[in-house]
Amino acid sequence: MQCATDTQIETLVAAFYARIRTDAELGPIFLDAIGADWTPHLKTMCDFWSSVMNTTGRYKGRPIPAHLKLKGIEPRHFERWLGLFSETTHDLFDAELAALFVQRAQRIAESLKLGFAFHAERPEIWGGLPRARKPVGAPGPDERR
Repeated sequence: MQCATDTQIETLVAAFYARIRTDAELGPIFLDAIGADWTPHLKTMCDFWSSVMNTTGRYKGRPIPAHLKLKGIEPRHFERWLGLFSETTHDLFDAELAALFVQRAQRIAESLKLGFAFHAERPEIWGGLPRARKPVGAPGPDERR
């Protein structure tokens, strides 16, 4: 399995958040949450992606509680985030590494969406989440006695 170097992670974080800042939909949300000085957040994101991609353990935060503080987040924001992330990774890296980053980002987005759905004031907007998969060989609901 291909790992990402610290330089690749730093490049991705810088490029991705440059796109976020100028995005009409996500830019205001991030600006409101982060403020004018993005330096600490970018460092945190480098540590986060180092942990995600290379299991370095550099990230020590709790992403779900941090994101639940944000108001007005909806499923469409995750789709936009994933779209920008995918574009950025594919612009920067070979197809294999880009796909690995995107695969991990999709898992992260699903985890965050589940967190939002569980704590949502309007859980109905999160209804399109995938159902839990049954383990291979486990009986389905119609097969149980």
